[in-house]
Amino acid sequence: MRRILFATMLASLVAGPGSVAVAYAQAPAPTQYSVSETPVGKLIDDPKAAAILQELIPTVWANEMFQSLGRDLTLKAIQQYEAVLTDEKLAEIQAALDKLSTKE
Repeated sequence: MRRILFATMLASLVAGPGSVAVAYAQAPAPTQYSVSETPVGKLIDDPKAAAILQELIPTVWANEMFQSLGRDLTLKAIQQYEAVLTDEKLAEIQAALDKLSTKE
């Protein structure tokens, strides 16, 4: 097992540092937040993500239940309770969250 690990490390050194950097540069940047997977509480706790929600869905943001009982749900899960959370609105929020994650 050590020989395989050593051979792999040696091969990467022989290939040169540029080839390793290219592999990393081509990998897609991970999305920090997702409307279908990230709990609302995590979005609320991040001031930049919260600002996006306040701007794009002000009526939902103003709903006390959204900020208390909704914390463990995702925006996609809350969609069934809030008519303003259309698929188009969720896509708009996701696009804004994606821009947020690429800035950091």
